[in-house]
Amino acid sequence: MKKMSLWSRTAGGFGQAWAIASKDLRTYYFNPPMLMFGLIMPVLLFFSFSMRRADLTREMGIMHLLSMTLFFTSSTAGPVILILERRTRTLDRLMTAPLSMSCLLFGKTLVGVVFAVGVALVPLIIGLAFFHIQIHNPALLGAAIVLAAMSFSALGIWFGSFPAKSVGTVMMPSTLIRWPLLFISGIFIPLGNLPGWLRGVSYISPLTYAHDAVKHAISGSGTQPVVLDMLMLPAFLLLFLFLAVRLYRRVRKLGY
Repeated sequence: MKKMSLWSRTAGGFGQAWAIASKDLRTYYFNPPMLMFGLIMPVLLFFSFSMRRADLTREMGIMHLLSMTLFFTSSTAGPVILILERRTRTLDRLMTAPLSMSCLLFGKTLVGVVFAVGVALVPLIIGLAFFHIQIHNPALLGAAIVLAAMSFSALGIWFGSFPAKSVGTVMMPSTLIRWPLLFISGIFIPLGNLPGWLRGVSYISPLTYAHDAVKHAISGSGTQPVVLDMLMLPAFLLLFLFLAVRLYRRVRKLGY
């Protein structure tokens, strides 16, 4: 009976989270800030730093674009949705429902996951159809994409939990935080070429593990063990959700 009760609670909580996610997908999918910061920015960054690079193969280009798209797209949804709903008091109405704060924020996390996976499939399909890239381990790639999207989306939820009622108030500082993570994560500069201290700092970035897992899946080789990559991504997911729940509870006590 205890196992049935635990399973029932888990299934019910996931159902509540998915109901929140499906509502947000219908409402915010084509919101301008999500398109600007989550879709256009990674493409512009890719072409800005990849033009005229003789060492960049088609396979590497797809890996870089895939990692950047997952990173920016999934981490954009949380701040946009939470701040817009805080401003319209929609979050206050949701909190009157019989669901936990963890379930609510996990539902918001799923929005970024669906959004990011849908967008990330575009460069992947282009690479397969037009550039004929080979995927070394398709199952690993699928798992890496989903886990990376969940981790990055939870990071965005943490950003969105800070007290603000304007999207720009959070999006610009969060972008300034994401850019350094982008440059130390092995996308533009291989981890082996980073100075020792900077390489040590790179291990605090979830993008480091996500990009390395994508490299393992597509090319069959990476900088660190793939098991480490696949363990660290869910660890970051849990960490960011924990921080978001704690912060949002604190913010609510302050009256935001």
